[in-house]
Amino acid sequence: MNKGQTSPTKASSIKREWHLVDVGEKILGREAAAIAMLLTGKSKPYFVRNLDCGDYVVVVNAKTVKVSGNKETQKKYYRHSGYPGGFKAERLIDLRKRKPEEIIKEAVKGMLPQNRLRDKMLKRLYIFSGAEHKYENRFKKGEAN
Repeated sequence: MNKGQTSPTKASSIKREWHLVDVGEKILGREAAAIAMLLTGKSKPYFVRNLDCGDYVVVVNAKTVKVSGNKETQKKYYRHSGYPGGFKAERLIDLRKRKPEEIIKEAVKGMLPQNRLRDKMLKRLYIFSGAEHKYENRFKKGEAN
């Protein structure tokens, strides 16, 4: 190989790290953008778009994430069962009571690329509504983000 030439990234050369993100009392959109950046691996020097280069992300305190303006009562999440009359709409305030993890997941999902890699990236996202999580052994002492 010639000097100064970069080698192509291979799937075997990708190293995945674990990141702990506390979103309690922080703005949803800003935190979702940071989480999406970790999941895609865009900050890594060997990033390529056709490979999944991202890291594992554990999100805690999802139930206390903040939104600005009137989004708490006006923002709606939509889904459809596929059957006639199966359209459902749910406000953010109701979704926060029912399943607060979905708020973070939907925000991050919208910031990831819409291709075949998105589902693989989302599988490495673990969201917990409280401060407790089951991946404590993945983090070294004093290295929480």
